[in-house]
Amino acid sequence: MLYIENIILYCLKKLNGERTIYSIYHLLKGKKSSQTIQDAHLFDLIKFFRIYEPLTRKILEEVITKALEKNWITFVANQRYLLTETGAELLDRNQEKITFHYLNGWKYHSISQQFWERLSLLIQVVSNLVFQETHYIPIQKNKQVHIWLKSFIKNTPLDRNLLGKTLFFELEDCLQSADDIDPSVLIFRLTGYNCIGDTSLQVAERLGMENFQYHLEFQKVLHYCIKKVETDKKRYPILSNLLFDLKEKSTLTNSTKITFELVQRGYSIDEIVLKRSLKKSTIEDHIVEIALNVEQFSIDPFIEKGIQDKILSFVQTAATRQLKLIKSKVVSANYFEIRLVLAKYGVDQWN
Repeated sequence: MLYIENIILYCLKKLNGERTIYSIYHLLKGKKSSQTIQDAHLFDLIKFFRIYEPLTRKILEEVITKALEKNWITFVANQRYLLTETGAELLDRNQEKITFHYLNGWKYHSISQQFWERLSLLIQVVSNLVFQETHYIPIQKNKQVHIWLKSFIKNTPLDRNLLGKTLFFELEDCLQSADDIDPSVLIFRLTGYNCIGDTSLQVAERLGMENFQYHLEFQKVLHYCIKKVETDKKRYPILSNLLFDLKEKSTLTNSTKITFELVQRGYSIDEIVLKRSLKKSTIEDHIVEIALNVEQFSIDPFIEKGIQDKILSFVQTAATRQLKLIKSKVVSANYFEIRLVLAKYGVDQWN
């Protein structure tokens, strides 16, 4: 079973027939739409957000076709599928081999590449500084990364030898702190003095991984390192410097930002619909997106407290996020109100 097949089956299990296969496509590619963002949170799939931008519709459809032929999934309607018993058993067996620990595409998709570019260039430059080598081709071409590096080297109080040793021990300590990541996934990519790092394809072949599996493992190592360094900056002063000015981009889509500004000015949903000439469902999607991402945002103006309590009570008792099931039990709520409550109060408490 291929790695990409495992991920898609996992997503189908989480979606439980409530979304089409193309919601998975948009999720893995990281489409910044209200629907995709809501799906990622509602179905507890934020770890996979934008983890595989090269994914094509053709690849996705080929996986679905194979899964049908192998009786891993069964057709529901309108490009929606459910796992069969065979598919569920296969997924469970594979989950023992494949872990998603540390993967957090939603939180780190906008900074992990920059972190990697800075780290790889810093290691190359420091390595050559230690050996007093000045003639080499920089492994990274991004001008902003070069500007950052020059500033870092200029302002560090450490001499070249101490800088090299400190960087080595920080990276070693960081990578050895977790049992379920393979440091070689990252190490084999590094370039230094008289040493050219392998490409991602070369490392995948070297480690006996398929390309998608390697891509995912590499992202997992980067996300692990970022989280580790963020939570213990004193332990990793050099590595934390790589993240110092890297900020996660605003999680709200541009259109939702405009709606949020109007909400903050006291406009109702119907007034925003008229002012923006958009569908009511679109504005409702924006409100749900705001509830997902703005901690202090109150949903009280959009749904009565009593209805909120009924939805929460049923969700916690039934341990479900299925909108249709919730709607059948809380008939006084509409789908927008249900999505809004799920968005505001998160999924962790009833997972």
